[in-house]
Amino acid sequence: MTFSIVGRDAATGDIGVAVASKFLAVGALVPFVRAGVGAVATQSYVNPSFGPDGLRLLAEGLSPQEVGARFQAEDADIAQRQFGIVAADGRSVIFSGSGCHAWAGGIAAADVAIQGNILTGPEVVEAMHEIWQSTAGQPLPRRLLAALRAGDDAGGDRRGRQSATLLCAGPGRGYGGLTDDWVNLRADDHADPCTELERLLDTFDLLFGRPTETRELNEGELKWLRALLIRQGHAASLPAGPWDADTEAAAWALYGTENLEERWVGGGHFDPAALAYLRGHFGDHPGH
Repeated sequence: MTFSIVGRDAATGDIGVAVASKFLAVGALVPFVRAGVGAVATQSYVNPSFGPDGLRLLAEGLSPQEVGARFQAEDADIAQRQFGIVAADGRSVIFSGSGCHAWAGGIAAADVAIQGNILTGPEVVEAMHEIWQSTAGQPLPRRLLAALRAGDDAGGDRRGRQSATLLCAGPGRGYGGLTDDWVNLRADDHADPCTELERLLDTFDLLFGRPTETRELNEGELKWLRALLIRQGHAASLPAGPWDADTEAAAWALYGTENLEERWVGGGHFDPAALAYLRGHFGDHPGH
């Protein structure tokens, strides 16, 4: 009923799961991720306990193969189950029970586990693996989503589409650098859930991405910004001339109301992505 990819970025330690299915809110049952520990996708007459139990066993030092063997020994309905596991060190394992609906199977390799059931054929997981390999070096969420989209384009779930999810974690990747929980995006009931996930990830990257470069505003841009800050009610008036404390306070308030605080720099320097968003959202003549 589902196809998924569990993947790890060996360079950064980031780890995550992307999954799609003809099933409502697949993200509520299939993906489980913990930074520094590993990730699990549990599917096909899903046993949701495989997620938390698998992460606990990995944290206790068991290998993915040992975790998988434990599942097979302890679940009376294991013939109907399917799962993929990747540990924080890149070891992986997949399992497809004999009772999974055809086509069912997967691919396990270093840093990745790809699996699916009720698929149009093996070409789905093969396409996912090809894209996973060819996108090495890209941010993990983009690699996982590209692989998921490739599986969808290759036929995906032969019953159709309904939901998709992207769940990732990494050291200090979360909001404000205060948590390892990173990307958590879901299209729970959508005609084209993989495309919707791409839109959501673009929005996520805008709002929660961190600056990779900054620059000072030129005279015209600073005049534009001050007019915008006054129009939006963040200041009653602002002086002309160089960047000052009042402009800084008003700009910080604007960033907060627009949920751009992760892209804040301060001191009169701006992240070009945030500036482009503000100009596109408010227009070039905010004082009119």
